[in-house]
Amino acid sequence: MGCAVAHHATCPKGINPKQVQGDVTCGFGLSACTMPTQIKICGLKTETEIEAAAKGGATHIGLNNYAPSPRYVPLEQAAALRMRTPPSLKVVLLLVNAEPGYTARAIELVKPDVVQFHGTETPEWLRLLKGVSSVEIWKALGVKTAETLKKSDRFEDAADLLLFDAPAQALPGGTGTRFDWSLLAEHKHRLPWGLAGGLTPDNVAEAIRQTGAPLVDTSSGIESAPGIKDVDKIAAFCKAVRDHDNA
Repeated sequence: MGCAVAHHATCPKGINPKQVQGDVTCGFGLSACTMPTQIKICGLKTETEIEAAAKGGATHIGLNNYAPSPRYVPLEQAAALRMRTPPSLKVVLLLVNAEPGYTARAIELVKPDVVQFHGTETPEWLRLLKGVSSVEIWKALGVKTAETLKKSDRFEDAADLLLFDAPAQALPGGTGTRFDWSLLAEHKHRLPWGLAGGLTPDNVAEAIRQTGAPLVDTSSGIESAPGIKDVDKIAAFCKAVRDHDNA
């Protein structure tokens, strides 16, 4: 069955609308992929911020357990925030090069829907984790060149979703910088994917138009200062995405 991808939505298989010529076999048996863009609001530290994400229509929130980050939350705080998160939001726990024992403890304590690995974790390690845990696994990759995208295929069967971000700097993410979105134009995605890196309320609609991203992820782009979320910017970001979807 064909999968006609609308300009404002993306096939759950990760097909980029820019790559679609006529009708494309979806593999999900869908005659029309009109799923709204998913929205992840990352680096949240308070219940008020979570409420703002839910009110804005986000689909995911991110809890950052990387200590050097200004958005860091200890596991105990992450667990408490997870318990206060409404069911409309999936909780993503962000880890960076965590040891296996720590990863297991984090999953057990926080009980996230998703674990996002944002370091140098290997496909082999993620496959091992998939074999012993039912948690959804995301892998963030810093995109420098088209070669980075080609190499991302090695995470097939290791990750459930790839998050394409700006290259790591002092921190692995949340730096407010973006990469060259045009690199995604010719890439044939073999996994569900999302776009991160320098996304703001002002540029997210254009980012979706250029890349066809099925999921967009923001952190520093909705802050008044590093680690300090602005609830008005959260609302504006979500509105920009939904306005694009409804155009």
